[in-house]
Amino acid sequence: MATADVYNMDGEKVSETNLADEVFDVPVKQHVLHEMVTMQLTNRRAGTAATKGRSNVRGGGQKPYRQKGTGRARAGTRRSPLWRGGGVVFGPSPRSYGYKVPKRVRRQALKMALTSKLQDKALIVVDRLDFEPVKTKRFVEVMVALKTRRALIVTDRKIESLELSSRNVPDVKVLRSEGLNVYDILRFKNLILLEPSVKQVAERLLS
Repeated sequence: MATADVYNMDGEKVSETNLADEVFDVPVKQHVLHEMVTMQLTNRRAGTAATKGRSNVRGGGQKPYRQKGTGRARAGTRRSPLWRGGGVVFGPSPRSYGYKVPKRVRRQALKMALTSKLQDKALIVVDRLDFEPVKTKRFVEVMVALKTRRALIVTDRKIESLELSSRNVPDVKVLRSEGLNVYDILRFKNLILLEPSVKQVAERLLS
């Protein structure tokens, strides 16, 4: 079973914690990670692009001019796509781009993302991250002590002081363990786990 050093807020090693091999030591397959990231980004698309067809634009209740005798092509409505201000032919309409990959693949991809961080020595375990009083300067000092700047911080519960202290710091995101996802893990250079959240993540992925 793999182990990871546990650090305090001053960047000092205080203990070690065990990491489940079934979660933090699995074969990393790039195509599975790519599939998960693609799915997450696709599901974020709004799909609200829309145009008005000939049945949606204003006007068209009266025939523009008589059928014969004008020398022009016959026309029955001003809403025709051939006319300025008419409807759009085959324009986009609101739709959902979302799709899902199998649950087993999603779970395995999350394990691979965690494994990749451990292999890259970008996984940091911290015993606690409580800031009383709320202080952004103190949070920056902790990040410097942990030798990291761009980081995803995973907590086991809502820690309001941490969220408030870090919200103005760029390239840092605080996330609770139940919201952990592949895209966020790979997007940030480092992954910081609170020691209690390590157990939560393992239980979630092994249940």
